[in-house]
Amino acid sequence: MAALHDDRGLLTGTSSQPAMAAAQRALWRMMSFYDPPLADLDDAVAHDPHWLLPRLMKAGFLLSLTEPALLPQAAQVLDDAVPLEADAPARERAHAAALRMVLEGRWQAACRAWDEVLVAHPRDALALQWAHLWDFYRGDALNLRLRVARALPEWEEGDPLYPQVLALHAFGLEECHLYPQAEEAGRRALALDARTPWAVHAVAHVMEMQGRCDEGATWLRAHQPQWAEGNGFACHLWWHAALFRLETLDTTGTLRLVDAHLAGDALQVTLQRLDAASMLWRLRLLGVDAGPRWRALVAGWPLVDEQAGHYAFNDVHAVIALLGAGDVPRAEAWLARCAARALSAEDARRSNHGMAREVGLPLMRALVAGVRGDAAATVPALYGIREGAARFGGSHAQRDLIDLSLLAAAADTDDADARAIGRAVLHERLLAKPPTPMTRHWASRLGLSPRAAGRLA
Repeated sequence: MAALHDDRGLLTGTSSQPAMAAAQRALWRMMSFYDPPLADLDDAVAHDPHWLLPRLMKAGFLLSLTEPALLPQAAQVLDDAVPLEADAPARERAHAAALRMVLEGRWQAACRAWDEVLVAHPRDALALQWAHLWDFYRGDALNLRLRVARALPEWEEGDPLYPQVLALHAFGLEECHLYPQAEEAGRRALALDARTPWAVHAVAHVMEMQGRCDEGATWLRAHQPQWAEGNGFACHLWWHAALFRLETLDTTGTLRLVDAHLAGDALQVTLQRLDAASMLWRLRLLGVDAGPRWRALVAGWPLVDEQAGHYAFNDVHAVIALLGAGDVPRAEAWLARCAARALSAEDARRSNHGMAREVGLPLMRALVAGVRGDAAATVPALYGIREGAARFGGSHAQRDLIDLSLLAAAADTDDADARAIGRAVLHERLLAKPPTPMTRHWASRLGLSPRAAGRLA
């Protein structure tokens, strides 16, 4: 039988309709986050054991979770797939090569490889999804926007995956500060398919960056029936809901959301645990005692020594969790293990090598110094990190933790230079978006000049 083409007209390595259908379901799940794709991928392999792509999709899904513990499993899947490559289409072999780069930690090289795939096959949704994720993990805002923009005009609006691709575009626009365009794209994606949580997410980011707290909370509630149940992205969207609460200084409501949606069984992977750590840290900066929540978070976080240094963004949040739990020696030990790996010549090819050296390690050291009471040293250290902070991944909203930590440290010291830095950073905030209760809080703590404070009126 002849090899089939998928729903986008791309040649595949299978002639099995059931295998194709299962793989297409898995692809939709990978882009929409509705249930893990693994069962569908296993189904595809069962229908056609000789088809390479479903095995690659499984390996890619495991790698996309940024869990060091899953690397051996992903490696085994890729190794088992090697004999299938000889008869696979060139596009599928290109995916295999890119995933091996990811496995080796060469994330930027993998994104370049996927870009080559997309130039030839702009409707390869898998290449778009994976490149977008690793652009995000690398903090590459420009390619979050441009990579999708190069492909999007080739897509038909009637394609079932078009809303998911449009949502990727919306997020890239937002991370490049193109807020009206991002909101329009996100809303259009949801008008086409309400089950597009990445679009809900993109618009929530717009509202966060513009200080539209009440509107953002309403936005998430309006779409909650679609994302809150049976969706792997729910934890992060609850984090956004808590972020809107916190910006209004509703710390009690924020804690309720943490307890209900950012704790216990809701935290299955590190990408979810870091959301919990991030929110608890923000509360801590405002003087809120989270009590045993910190210890419970650390207890459920498998912080295996050998896994330190895999991804700087995750490592920073692990240190935050340990500091919040009061375990400063263990936080310092984790930092030391990350530093040893970042300084190792063996790791020099990994994207995380530069991410850790340039941002991750200095940030962890600054946070530890702050907890140890050296606010005067913490403020200039954090200030120096800000310019290149995107290098260690995440979004603008997630990296705002750096500025908030700086403001809190500046407010907690009598050092005139440190307080001046805090006020300068707060000036940026006052010009970037309308004042919020949190902005007013830091203005009061830092003693803004009457002229600057006039912007709070």
